[in-house]
Amino acid sequence: MRPILMKGHERPLTFLKYNREGDLLFSCAKDHTPTVWFADNGERLGTYRGHNGAVWCCDVSRDSGLLITGSADQSVKLWSVQTGAQLYSFNFDSPAKAVDFSIGDKLAIITTDPFMGLPSTIQVKRIARDPSEQTSESVLTIKGPQGRINRAVWGPLNKTIISGGEDAVVRIWDAETGQLLKESDKETGHQKTITSLSKSADGSHFLTGSLDKSAKLWDIRTLTLIKTYVTERPVNACAISPLLDHVVMGGGQEASHVTTTDRRAGKFEAKFFHKILQEEIGGVKGHFGPINALAFNPDGRSFASGGEDGYVRLHHFDPDYFNIKM
Repeated sequence: MRPILMKGHERPLTFLKYNREGDLLFSCAKDHTPTVWFADNGERLGTYRGHNGAVWCCDVSRDSGLLITGSADQSVKLWSVQTGAQLYSFNFDSPAKAVDFSIGDKLAIITTDPFMGLPSTIQVKRIARDPSEQTSESVLTIKGPQGRINRAVWGPLNKTIISGGEDAVVRIWDAETGQLLKESDKETGHQKTITSLSKSADGSHFLTGSLDKSAKLWDIRTLTLIKTYVTERPVNACAISPLLDHVVMGGGQEASHVTTTDRRAGKFEAKFFHKILQEEIGGVKGHFGPINALAFNPDGRSFASGGEDGYVRLHHFDPDYFNIKM
């Protein structure tokens, strides 16, 4: 399995997202410029210029027409995927962290960071079909818990919102009223910051990764803890295979704790675990810094990782991968 090295970002990667067909890969980094790549050969298609801060998160609509990006420049922008034109900018009083389109792309969740005395918020915006009619009013604003919310996604049928962040608690909110419905248990839940949250392909369960060196699998409706995967280093990113019973986790020390002259150069690996047996299957090495972003292609035959080293590595699985016996 030879990785394709995709160099286009000058700063650490923050997020990776495939479109629904799996032919495009969108990458966000701290260098202000979200980029789109061909997902089969890693060729760079284009960039979306307009942010002037780190871009933390993105999502792409079901028809691959709209891209939404959240940035530290206190804005969330809507782009035309095809032309790269900026269609709209939602402006906030604090950095925007997570963005997620609803099923049907009529709504979007945006989370904003605590900043200058303002609490973190989860906001729901209506996305107009015609960009010229787009307005910035929020359908719903939830005043968040303490600390930054690192991820927020839609639950089944857009009825709920699931969030996780610095206070290590997974919460489920009612998407209509903003009421808190469930929160994860302090004992069984994560002990440190939740860095990532990714849903299964069918949307019935989701995986959270945390700096407490573990990833946990939860039922999306009941918030029952199903599985825990334990590793040796903080988890910055995680993803669930849409094809096999595998989950992948990546991470490493915080950027500030990494020495540049590590003798184990290129040893930051994406680790694969069996989703049900919770055992480690194998790892994919290669990054020269912690892995900050992971995504599976929707067909489950390839995955991409983005690192602190500014590279996106695209891995197409060998045939052996599909026959691993546990």
